[in-house]
Amino acid sequence: MKSRRSEGFISVIAWFSLLGIALGVATLIIVMSVMNGFRAELIGRILGLNGHLAVYATDGRGIRDYDALSVRIAGIPGIIAVTPQVEGQVMVASQGQTSGAVVRGVRWADLAARRPLWDSLDEKMVERFRDDDQLLLGHRLARSLGVKEGDSITLVGARGRTTPFGTLPQRRTYTIAGLFDVGMFEYDKGFIFMPLDAAQAFFGSDQRVTGLEIYASDLARTDGIRLNLEQTTPKQLQVNDWRDRNRSFINALVVERNVMFLILTLIILVAAFNIISSMIMLVRSKNSDIAVLRAMGATAGGIMRVFFMTGASIGVVGTATGTVLGLGFCWNIERIRALLESLTGTELFAAEIYFLSTLPAKVDPDEVLMIILMALALSFLASVYPAWRASRIAPAEALRYE
Repeated sequence: MKSRRSEGFISVIAWFSLLGIALGVATLIIVMSVMNGFRAELIGRILGLNGHLAVYATDGRGIRDYDALSVRIAGIPGIIAVTPQVEGQVMVASQGQTSGAVVRGVRWADLAARRPLWDSLDEKMVERFRDDDQLLLGHRLARSLGVKEGDSITLVGARGRTTPFGTLPQRRTYTIAGLFDVGMFEYDKGFIFMPLDAAQAFFGSDQRVTGLEIYASDLARTDGIRLNLEQTTPKQLQVNDWRDRNRSFINALVVERNVMFLILTLIILVAAFNIISSMIMLVRSKNSDIAVLRAMGATAGGIMRVFFMTGASIGVVGTATGTVLGLGFCWNIERIRALLESLTGTELFAAEIYFLSTLPAKVDPDEVLMIILMALALSFLASVYPAWRASRIAPAEALRYE
């Protein structure tokens, strides 16, 4: 790193090797932490509103005796909540603006099971939702329609009603009890929550519900609870879990995570090759010095250790620097994002694209340790061959023309 003028090029390569390892380690830690946080936030918010498991009727007509079935399912160990709901698609109209949305009819007491939704509501919103058959609207949907709390909106259902003039679409006007913000664009832009009785009347479900959303105490117990559910529920009902409903999405996240890890590992690998080249050049420039040391009694193992430590120290310093940079970036990622957006004047993390309102980062200690060990192992392996070449230099051959 501090070579003489004649060996300045070797010093430059060594510095690039150190920076390459540091940037590779930091990039791996940052990207993997962001992807971990992205996955955890998405799954957490999805499960917060959808439940860990669900029971649906296979014939599409809904579930009639849902209260008795809910009580029976709630007795299964590991289940903390069972919430019946009616779900359907509607067109929302207000002040000349229209938008598609998904309506979910639930009981007001079951809102608490949907933790992200419940946390975004105040007591007055819940009271109006319970007593006045008013709606809860996503704040982004309300913004696109130009409405606010207390305004009225018209819902147009896909199922029509028969009149003397033919079949007309189901239309009804409701008042907005409040606006919710769960921090996920898809729900804030396209979901409406309605009292269960009002939803049954609007969709004409005849005292039936679309399905039962089931919340487990522990995500890891989903498989065992599903087996118990399949034995408890009637044959005409279908049981699925959160992985079934989001299988393609979860598989895409796993594939993307593995590919990104492989690609970013190549940065560290390139830096390791730079260590090899700089160490080989250093050994070539030190041929006569190595020969003198060998002639004075230095062993081949001693020479090998010296050059191995020289190359390994670049890897150790680079890995330590990259780890500090990566962890510091992850712990302050939202501040850095805001700073970059203010400097560039552009939106780096659009909620419309990434579904989340903030940029998440979740540092996994085991993953960070694996990245550190991998970087150190590549650095040590890159130092072995040049050190071995140095130990094989014969004093007589090296000093013949000195």
